[in-house]
Amino acid sequence: MPPPADIVKVAIEWPGANAQLIEMDQKRPLSSIIREVCDGWSLSGAEQFALRYADGPQLYITEQSRGEIKNGTILRLAISPARAARQLLERIQSHGIDARLEALKELAKLSADPTFAAEFINMEGIGTLARLVESGTHFGEMLAFTLTAFLELMDHGIVSWDLISLSFIKQIAGYVNQPMVDVSILQRSLAILESMVLNSHSLYHRVAQEITVGQLIGHLQVSNQEIQTYAIALINALFLKAPEDRRQEMASTLAQKHLRSIILNHVIRGNRPIKAEMAHQLYVLQVLTFNLLEERMMTKMDPNDQTQRDIIFELRRIAFDGENDPTGTEKRKAMYTKDYKMLGFTNHVNPAMDFTQTPPGMLALDNMLYLAKVHQDTYIRIVLENSSREDKHECPFGRCAIELTRMLCEILQVGELPNEGCNDYHPMFFTHDRAWEEFFCVCIQLLNKTWKEMRATAEDFNKVMQVVREQITRALAMKPSSLDQLKNKLRGLNYSEILRLRQSERMSQDDFQSPPIIELRERIQPEILELIKQQRFNRLCEGSCFRKLGNRRRQEKFWFCRLSLNHKVLHYGDLDESPQGEVPFELLSDKIPVSDIKSVVTGKDCPHMKEKSALKQNKEVLELAFSVLYDPDETLNFVAPNKYEYCIWTDGLCALLGREMGSDLTRSDLDTLISMEMKLRLLDLENITIPEAPPPVPKEPSSYNFTYNYS
Repeated sequence: MPPPADIVKVAIEWPGANAQLIEMDQKRPLSSIIREVCDGWSLSGAEQFALRYADGPQLYITEQSRGEIKNGTILRLAISPARAARQLLERIQSHGIDARLEALKELAKLSADPTFAAEFINMEGIGTLARLVESGTHFGEMLAFTLTAFLELMDHGIVSWDLISLSFIKQIAGYVNQPMVDVSILQRSLAILESMVLNSHSLYHRVAQEITVGQLIGHLQVSNQEIQTYAIALINALFLKAPEDRRQEMASTLAQKHLRSIILNHVIRGNRPIKAEMAHQLYVLQVLTFNLLEERMMTKMDPNDQTQRDIIFELRRIAFDGENDPTGTEKRKAMYTKDYKMLGFTNHVNPAMDFTQTPPGMLALDNMLYLAKVHQDTYIRIVLENSSREDKHECPFGRCAIELTRMLCEILQVGELPNEGCNDYHPMFFTHDRAWEEFFCVCIQLLNKTWKEMRATAEDFNKVMQVVREQITRALAMKPSSLDQLKNKLRGLNYSEILRLRQSERMSQDDFQSPPIIELRERIQPEILELIKQQRFNRLCEGSCFRKLGNRRRQEKFWFCRLSLNHKVLHYGDLDESPQGEVPFELLSDKIPVSDIKSVVTGKDCPHMKEKSALKQNKEVLELAFSVLYDPDETLNFVAPNKYEYCIWTDGLCALLGREMGSDLTRSDLDTLISMEMKLRLLDLENITIPEAPPPVPKEPSSYNFTYNYS
């Protein structure tokens, strides 16, 4: 008979004594259980003790967290959080250097525990640590442990960052600005400054006065990728929190300091693979850089502004080689109208009206002027080539450039905030100081080429733009490392190739709709679904690594989960770093019987998404979140590293519970595999060779002589 749900069997350790094996009644007060354990070892003052986990982070167990204790867990009797906080506070203020170092080392470890942190903070512990830093008397390991403890304590969100003093900020900034400083101290100092900027508007201004972007760029030229990551993260934080009128100034400073080329040469093209957090910071920097275009994108052209009108005149002048204008006003107006039509503007009389819609606003005109001035030969060729075609086949340059600019803004999400957890940066945008404009120049040539390949007319404008969007998004998905490589990718994605890809994908999705084919599909589907289910189970048995999302993303914490080989138990546990391969079951200390799982929920229905509703939960994290609900009322919360892992795990868990696998990945796999199987079977039928002279009606059906040709 299984034990009651409220009873868990645990082992409790105490130094120098044999472990106690007890059945912990979860209905009893924790203080009563601790008193009983102390009595077992003849320890007095039970109120001065507490229980902690013996493995992993070794967190304190409270009435709120005790429900997470599982059968077979090893616990440790330890001094209570309040007593530990009081002792450590006394020891870090002692005169003995060795005693202080050991106390700070232990404090750095314990500060990650929320129960201990609350007690230490209530005793004004953060103020004590801040004064130790401000004194400037701590160096090396002692300072590194002090900064680690300070950062861990602040990350709990119990104390406001606004309480930090200016002298503390100056001291931390000093460590960042020093040419030679210990790596661990520099790393923690950068992380503290980043947290200040992100969590306090007033501290942003103070940090910005003490730290300049130019000083941070030097930290990108080191060989330590962790330092590079923290430096870019701080640059991003300063960029993100800067007032709008200062962002362009910051961008100019970054350009003058050659930030782009330094990142390209020392990070992207460095000797080390890009880790996930570095990829995320590069993505954030890419988004923030493109967001500088938002102001121009949302600015309408003023038809009465002569300076803006002069840009259109300049486009006309460059295209038509400064032809002499006629002297008469009416003749000049007629010529301008004709030229503006040849330039492909919708409004031939007043082309300024073409730029009054936002987006793309004035950004489209900026792109056109850049093409005309920097790639003048290309610009003139496109305009004159189209003006010499038949009217019905001409590609309207002006209209195309405006619509293309709008499309590129949508593809690159100009004006949107970065997504948490997204690593989608494009190396090619770090290869040129005017990457946006050069990207436009490549794409406008693609558009002109595709227009010709499609033999399009004005009525086909939207169809051409759809094909061009598909060409660009497919090319970007290949992650070209340079603009030249982008051109090569686009060259291979001509209109014929897009048609071929569409046809192939359509065949995979639709196949044929005749009744025999539908019947064959329905007959095949169950065995294909079983095949997919087994693949999902195999992936769950291999396991996956998940990241714990916290306030400070650079100090990554991981955990691993995998299904037992008999599909009866989910094993999981914390890891110090992301694993390179499969994690053995022995290293995963926690487990959940599959029979205890009640359901799987996703997205906003997950408990860890509801808990963080006050924070900015972006759409991407929400789409990757899922939770396992199991008896009695417990949850195991996940945020998948990507959409593929999300589909694998949600499908696999649903299959374990005997429910339908409904993810996009399963539907795609099902369609693909069924289509492949059907094509193979249909190919067999098509290749049946029937003899020219069939024999007389046989006695046995098997005497028909069919030959299968698999060529």
